[in-house]
Amino acid sequence: MHDPPRALPVASERRASSPGSRGSAFPPHTVRRVPPFVRACVIGVLFIPAGALGARGELIPTPKFSDHAIPTSTVPDVGSEVPMVLDVAILLGALGLASYFTLVIRSRKHLLALTVASLVWFGFYREGCVCPIGATQNVALGIFDSTYVVPIATIAFFLPPLVFTLFFGRTFCAAVCPLGAVQELVAIRTATVPRWLDHSLGLIAYVYLGASVIFAATGTAFVICRFDPFIAFFRRAGNTNMLIYSASVLLIAFVIGRPYCRYLCPYGAILRVLSTFSRWRLSIPPGACVNCRLCENVCPYGAIHPPTVTPSAQSRARGRQQLAVSVVAAPLVIVGFTWMATVLAAPLSQWHPEVRLAEQVRIEESGLAEKSTDASDAFRNSGRSKEDLYASGIAWREKYRTLGGWLGAWTGFVIAVKLVHLSIRRKRDDYQAERSGCVSCGRCYWYCPVEKVRLGLIQDVSEAIDGAKPGASSAVARAPEDAAV
Repeated sequence: MHDPPRALPVASERRASSPGSRGSAFPPHTVRRVPPFVRACVIGVLFIPAGALGARGELIPTPKFSDHAIPTSTVPDVGSEVPMVLDVAILLGALGLASYFTLVIRSRKHLLALTVASLVWFGFYREGCVCPIGATQNVALGIFDSTYVVPIATIAFFLPPLVFTLFFGRTFCAAVCPLGAVQELVAIRTATVPRWLDHSLGLIAYVYLGASVIFAATGTAFVICRFDPFIAFFRRAGNTNMLIYSASVLLIAFVIGRPYCRYLCPYGAILRVLSTFSRWRLSIPPGACVNCRLCENVCPYGAIHPPTVTPSAQSRARGRQQLAVSVVAAPLVIVGFTWMATVLAAPLSQWHPEVRLAEQVRIEESGLAEKSTDASDAFRNSGRSKEDLYASGIAWREKYRTLGGWLGAWTGFVIAVKLVHLSIRRKRDDYQAERSGCVSCGRCYWYCPVEKVRLGLIQDVSEAIDGAKPGASSAVARAPEDAAV
């Protein structure tokens, strides 16, 4: 708070305050000090009537209104650290339970119950605010901006899912993330996405991750939070565009398993990479796989791959050729996307509020705009010069030329890695869940005959295969033919 302004003494008093000072308007002997007794009398005459009036009523009475309540001062409730600690404790507990249900007791039923609980707590009750996904932006801003301090709560939400993924796979996605939970519950009857299309759409999440990091690091916008597809759903509020967006993603989730998690979630892109190095992972059959294809058919996320067959000499030669072409083309892809992104620096910089404001003011000054905006009006009232605004906008546009180049290089790198990854053949002796793509939902447990034998639900695997839909038993014989990658 600032001290109240004090009245400055008049010129004669300032000069007389130091007798004999040089440049004084009056000689020292002409300035007479008021006796203390006289000053006390004057103060009494002035303030005693005011005090008496205040004892009987207000010096300046408050106007009386019949239909208006006088506002009272309130102290904001700053809360305490208990809710944050409680949220972190619940997050850690949910991650532990999800890992235990997935890897130890292998129970889809328990995972489903935890999914509902996470949706109720983290989604509807906490309104999506306990969000490791959005925390990615805070961490990015803290890394690139030395003046920004990442809150401890944000770090506490951001790191645990990464650590658990590194050890136990994507158990955060399995039953803890509220965004994944709402999509998991509606994925009842989904269609299969062609594998080539699934791989192509999966690249969008990595590009989105790079863009969100750049926008957050420059203070442009937190695009992950702005375009969260379910935040309006969790809070039961939002503008019309966001409500339509949320409803559209939710409707797509009825026919395509977890579209946001697979193709858009930037935090999921990080988890995909970490899960490839996980110490433990979901294993579909607890024993020998019988190649019944039931797990592959039931997986709504296309994350289960069939066993491979021994390739012929011609197939191996073609595979080596594809790998060589991918490795040689990788630098060209990176350079091409880098150049393309620098060309798109101007439209990319329009995301920054300084650039948008400079462009709006320029349009208004040129007479091309019908009316001004709130932002341009606030700028003119601030007293800041147009030249300074234009210079700042140009500087940010040049900076985005560099940042756009980095985003393009990142996009080209992601595409190049995907091409090389698809060119490498891997040997699989049974049906396995892909480490990066599997969200550990446990649906395959319900349909695996070997799992049912382990649980004592059936005596022999043939009972599950014969009881499946027509064509399931013949899939065992077809599996080696369809297993080529």
